Amino acid sequence: MANDNDRSSLSGLTETEAKEFHSLFVTSFIGFTVIAIIAHFLVWSWRPWIPGPKGYVMLDGVTNALHGLLPLVG
Repeated sequence: MANDNDRSSLSGLTETEAKEFHSLFVTSFIGFTVIAIIAHFLVWSWRPWIPGPKGYVMLDGVTNALHGLLPLVG
């Protein structure tokens, strides 16, 4: 166990512990960022956020389906 004199930082971690935590944090952050980028790409492929030249034509079928389902729900 480390001496109390070795723990001089505000976090209370030794330099070795701080480096270990930092490497784990950076690895986790990079993994999260990669997963987020893949998820955004897949959602963009499924339904683009910016409409094409015909606008949001795909949503017309959804609107008609919702109007048909609303009487069943309410």
